[in-house]
Amino acid sequence: MSDRISALISAFGVLPGTLLFVGSLTQYRSGASPLWVVAGSAILLLAVYALVRDVRRLRGRTS
Repeated sequence: MSDRISALISAFGVLPGTLLFVGSLTQYRSGASPLWVVAGSAILLLAVYALVRDVRRLRGRTS
């Protein structure tokens, strides 16, 4: 049960990561530092990594 909850939280974590990445791209196009894009992409990649890790753990238990 806790693995399902962890996967659900990770799935909901990808949405803010995506929004942060899109926002950082918008700010960069407006003249902000390119470090925002690096930070936004790093957060998005970490969120996706956590989701993949949780889904693999969840699939490993059910098979």
